[in-house]
Parts: sequence; C-alpha cells; structure tokens
Amino acid sequence: MGDHGTPHFHNEPGVAQVRIGAKEFMCIGALPPNDHPHIFIDMGDAEEVICPYCSTHYIYDSTLSHDACIPAECAFTAATA
Repeated sequence: MGDHGTPHFHNEPGVAQVRIGAKEFMCIGALPPNDHPHIFIDMGDAEEVICPYCSTHYIYDSTLSHDACIPAECAFTAATA
C-alpha cells in the first residue's frame, strides 16, 4: 500500500471479523466522512484485537501480505477515500 507506511483498515461493510496481515496498523472505522479518529493499534503478541472505537474484531493472518486483508474491500487507500 503506497499511500501509508502503516496499513489502514476499515469496516465499512460491517463484517464480523477482518483478517489482516499486519500486527501494527491503523483502524479508521468506516470510510470518510463517517470514519472515527484514525488510531494506531499494536497487537503485540496477541493474534486478535478489538478496536476500542468501532469494535471491529481484527484477526492476524500470517498468510496475508502486510497490507492485505480479508475481505479485501476493508483495506483503506487514497482510492477508497
């Protein structure tokens, strides 16, 4: 993802879980203009985390590239803004 050094993810589709290939990332909640403050989340040794703003359940998936996610439409880029 060339737009950000840290991958950004959102849950605009409202899915129960977002699988991601990074343990350090930004959650933006939904797509602008309905996004929440863009917060940095570091999973540390954990395999999953819940965003304190939007309650999106993120699960680390080591088979994905650093900026990839499932569902793919939950990756935020300038093109999705």
